[in-house]
Amino acid sequence: MKIASDLHRPVVVVERYLSRAAGSEKTRAAKSRPAGRQVRISFHRGDEGQALVEMAFVLPMLLLLLTGIFSFGIAFSNKLTLTQAVGIGANYLQTIRTSTSDPCSDTFAAITNAAPYLNATKINVTITINGTTPTQTGHACSGSQSLLAPQVPVTVLASYPCNLGVYGMTFGSGCVFYAQETVYEY
Repeated sequence: MKIASDLHRPVVVVERYLSRAAGSEKTRAAKSRPAGRQVRISFHRGDEGQALVEMAFVLPMLLLLLTGIFSFGIAFSNKLTLTQAVGIGANYLQTIRTSTSDPCSDTFAAITNAAPYLNATKINVTITINGTTPTQTGHACSGSQSLLAPQVPVTVLASYPCNLGVYGMTFGSGCVFYAQETVYEY
């Protein structure tokens, strides 16, 4: 143990000598400076809070940007879901065209089943059969089965409101997504 402590002692002595020499240099330089410059230098020594201040300025804008990206992503997902659901509804109408008594309500049911995450009360569906749009009451259009003849094109159009809001600010108010699919029977 004595050997280890004896080896450590010269290192401590050298460190003390170097720190005294460096300290005397600093004190000599400080004494030769004017008083105003000494005050400015003492204020510029620590910048520990600089990162915190920068983060306070940047963080709100970063959160606003990220929330906007997420809001746009949800709206885009709703658009894709509506487009896929309209395609499924149009194909379903094409397959049941001769066996349905109310093609509008059956197509609407197929669309809402294909898009479970969309609010079904906000989906508006319009069906055009061979260039003619039957009279709709809500989601029903009874009496239009006579229009569903074989070899006749069927077009399904649906609309759904989009919501592009970030922290209470609404962007694109009145924005509506549309999806349309025309199916032909061959």
